[in-house]
Amino acid sequence: MTSERVQRALEAFVRERDWAQFHTPANLAKSISIEAGELLECFQWNDDGDQSRVCEELADVVTYCTLLAARLGVDLDEIVLEKLASTEEKYPAERAKGRSTKYDSL
Repeated sequence: MTSERVQRALEAFVRERDWAQFHTPANLAKSISIEAGELLECFQWNDDGDQSRVCEELADVVTYCTLLAARLGVDLDEIVLEKLASTEEKYPAERAKGRSTKYDSL
């Protein structure tokens, strides 16, 4: 999901500041939630959020997700593909196509 170049840049950034000590899974999960709230705030009063600000907040969310995955020792590509496979079972295309209905009501 993130390139090796991005992962190396994040690792260097954190190492240079000695911030890894603060990057517990709980702290990183909290940070994801906080940044996701800031991303949502971009659309609070307007469905066409400011592109620049949206990109900044999205980058923050992705950054913390990447750091959490590294901290947990999980491969983001792998866990996303696993989740996609299980979601595909819940939402078969022939029943879910074009519908926003929850899986248990399809």
